[in-house]
Amino acid sequence: MNITVTGADWLAVAPLSIVAVAALVVLLGDLAAPKNVDRYLAIGIAIVGLAVAAVDCATGYGHDYAAFGAAFIVGGFSVVFQEIILVCAAGSIILYGATGTTERVPGAIALMLWSTCGAMLMAGAGNLMTIFLGLELLSLALYCLCGLADRSTSRESALKYLILSSTASAFMLYGMALLFGASGSVALADLVAPGLASNPLLWMGAGLFLIGIVFKLSLVPFHTWSPDVYEGAPLPVTAFMSVATKAATLAVFARFIYAALPAGVESALLLPVWIVAAISMIAGNVGMLAQRDLKRLIAYSGIAQAGYILVALAGETPLGLRYAIYYIAAYTFMNLGAFAVAALLSNDGEQGSTLTNYRGLGFRRPIVAGLMTFFLLAMAGLPPTAGFLGKILILSTSVNAGFTWLGAVLIVGTAISLYAYAKVIGAMYAHDPQHTRDVRPLAPLAWISAIACFVLLLVMTFYPLTPSNVLPLVR
Repeated sequence: MNITVTGADWLAVAPLSIVAVAALVVLLGDLAAPKNVDRYLAIGIAIVGLAVAAVDCATGYGHDYAAFGAAFIVGGFSVVFQEIILVCAAGSIILYGATGTTERVPGAIALMLWSTCGAMLMAGAGNLMTIFLGLELLSLALYCLCGLADRSTSRESALKYLILSSTASAFMLYGMALLFGASGSVALADLVAPGLASNPLLWMGAGLFLIGIVFKLSLVPFHTWSPDVYEGAPLPVTAFMSVATKAATLAVFARFIYAALPAGVESALLLPVWIVAAISMIAGNVGMLAQRDLKRLIAYSGIAQAGYILVALAGETPLGLRYAIYYIAAYTFMNLGAFAVAALLSNDGEQGSTLTNYRGLGFRRPIVAGLMTFFLLAMAGLPPTAGFLGKILILSTSVNAGFTWLGAVLIVGTAISLYAYAKVIGAMYAHDPQHTRDVRPLAPLAWISAIACFVLLLVMTFYPLTPSNVLPLVR
């Protein structure tokens, strides 16, 4: 097939190109900048690049276009997910202002920007090759980023993520090969042909493809890597992984189930996914109960939160997709805010990731404790937070779509999570005479991130706007 590439095609991928070029500028700036300013120069260049990319990306909203022969599709759906990924990258990079070894920060930021490019590519992917290219670009940089901390658990997390993620990628790639064998094309648009509904290659290929999706979302039973990798990775990398990988993978999953399946196969093919989502909501919340590390706690929370989002997608309704996007956006600010608070409690190490350091925080640093309390309440889904409103919206759409049982599991999972979050909040406001002083650097960037996440979550709570024109397209 001959594909004619025009200027409009290159404009469609301009946001990705801006982020990629920003990564190169970060490395060049590191060569020229004095050692005492290279960290902040790299952060500044990255934030400017991400901001320019976000503005350019926003211009594609409402202007659907299939670039490079429908390999990359611009529209409301891809724009919203790309904006979430860009916000996540910016919030994570800011945390390097308070944590991380100075000489490694520019290189780590460059890798994170290239990983962001991969996530953005997945958000707009219109064929199987583009999905895999984006997935590998996202993952390869993360393998390196996970091993950058000066501790043995960091190397361990990088190795675990490399081995297990590669295995999941193999499942997905084999599934793609079978989907290609069934349709004779790598385009998602060619999978909707009615004759493929009875083709066993389609069923096997879609099943293997979905296994890869389930792993990337860290859902049960492919979730065991998540707590170990999150714990070992540097704090900004964990913040990025906790949102960006999920947002990119959910974009691929939503486009696949909404626009790339032939009629008549959805119910039977996707039922195992909904069952996995239900189990994950329970297992993730139960797993939180015994955690003593913030990053591990958020990893188990992320397992449950991914299950919540899949509840919104069950039934493949347009309203469910809008509510899922709303909850993903709220989840972004919950996580980034919690990690910003952890950065505020850290010096050169990552003391803020150890939950014992939060004991008595309400007396030592009441503003920081108040921010963390708000973020934890949002994760738990208690009012008045966007997490509460998001769960109410998800419950309503799941019941209307005929998945009342999933909504019931969501309620049970939320009830279990309350105890885990309440333990952390209770410890923060428990008097501890051993912790009377808390002298730490000001960390202005972490403060900006924490307060921004707090304000944005409040805005989302009282002005719950959900984007329209977000149905995914394949052509």
